[in-house]
Amino acid sequence: MSSLTNADVELSITSDLDYLDMVQDVSDKISQLLGFGEDAVYWIGLSVREAVTNAIQHGNQNDRNKKVFLGFKVDADRLVISVRDQGKGVEESEIPDPLDPENLLKPGGRGIFFIRSFMDNVRFSNCPEGGYELVMEKLQNQEHQGEENDN
Repeated sequence: MSSLTNADVELSITSDLDYLDMVQDVSDKISQLLGFGEDAVYWIGLSVREAVTNAIQHGNQNDRNKKVFLGFKVDADRLVISVRDQGKGVEESEIPDPLDPENLLKPGGRGIFFIRSFMDNVRFSNCPEGGYELVMEKLQNQEHQGEENDN
């Protein structure tokens, strides 16, 4: 780990997909500084991009008056990333399973599946102040990414 250990980085962006490249650049830079390998940096960045896209499109309904809040928390053995929108929230059970035969040919619904596959721990919650938060963790030196989410 680098000198970023026990550091926090917070961002808030307008609900606009034009910010996705910038958000991914921040994610990639933090992941690189922490010493994650090239593959892990890619998958972390893709997970952040998917989470922010979902927050903008599904959570905030593309409402540019609403924000998406991101947090990057660096601990000794992991990177914890939170993405929170200002939408109405959703129950995790309402998120469609992209592997269900009824959903296989639908164009959407793959983002959460990818995030669960790439990250080591993923959890969702409705926030008391409103909105929906996705928290994902990537452990340092984790050989088998996403296995804890295979249930």
